[in-house]
Amino acid sequence: MGYRIVVAGATGNVGREMLNILEERQFPVDELAVLASRRSLGTEVSFGDKTLKTQDIEQFDFSGWDIALFAIGSDATKKYAPLAAAANCVVIDNSSLYRYDPDVPLIVPECNADEIHGYSKKNIIANPNCSTAQMVVALKPLHDRATIKRVVVSTYQSVSGSGKSGMDELWDQTKAVYNPVNDVPPKTYPKEIAFNVIPHIDVFMEDGSTKEEWKMVAETKKIIDPKIKVTATCVRVPVFVGHSEAINIEFEDFLDEDEARDILRQSPGIMVIDKREDGGYVTPKECVGDFATFISRVRQDSTLDNGLNLWCVSDNLRKGAALNAVQIAETLGREVLKKG
Repeated sequence: MGYRIVVAGATGNVGREMLNILEERQFPVDELAVLASRRSLGTEVSFGDKTLKTQDIEQFDFSGWDIALFAIGSDATKKYAPLAAAANCVVIDNSSLYRYDPDVPLIVPECNADEIHGYSKKNIIANPNCSTAQMVVALKPLHDRATIKRVVVSTYQSVSGSGKSGMDELWDQTKAVYNPVNDVPPKTYPKEIAFNVIPHIDVFMEDGSTKEEWKMVAETKKIIDPKIKVTATCVRVPVFVGHSEAINIEFEDFLDEDEARDILRQSPGIMVIDKREDGGYVTPKECVGDFATFISRVRQDSTLDNGLNLWCVSDNLRKGAALNAVQIAETLGREVLKKG
């Protein structure tokens, strides 16, 4: 006996990836409903060898469904997640709406799977921000060994983090560089993204940081340890898929780089590719379509008593969004619902 699963936002980048991953990981699905907004009604999506037509989320009855994977943005989630939760359908939400709610667990299964039991307060579980998800997978096993005091992270985030509009804008602007007759002014981003980098993701806050940077701070504290100090600079780069991060870590205890590599190699969800030679590291292009979070360039920071540097790369549509949501569903099924 399997699960009755809903995917809301099934026509978007993340929603489609959720369907792919449910199939790839052979999640025990008895019945599947794919939902979209009225403007996308009837659009067909693929699930394995099946083709499904989207249903109108406004008219959908969540009663009798087990789990709903939401990839519809905060505004729509605010309207529909409580309806699903009230119908006893557990919502796993990819938006930022519930991440900082103390009554909603924020889960990365490799880090804090035990928190899954807190879902029952609201019948909702939050999926973290894409840039946070891959970072905490790398930080948690190191924190367990040597206790992290401070993290300084600079991100190199792909345009797929902005959805289809970001990917289209990079594609169209790149073509326009080679055909100057076609002018493609920025719409999704405040400046041209083609052949450029933009140190600005989400809105600016009063202290000069952006909301994306604030998210990384708040979510790392909630997922791993509220005592960890985090400072982030988040940058959009002209890459279609795959987020990269340069992470500097200060520990309370000394941690040798060789031991750190060994710890990471043995940790779930991580692949260490770290050869000190040309090409002996992973780039975002190479991580696309993979489940793993890749770690490279592990090295001691000689400016700190207990410091390490590392390079972290992952497919943001997978571990940063759809994969983590499906892993949460797997954990919920294994630990709580116990049907599949």
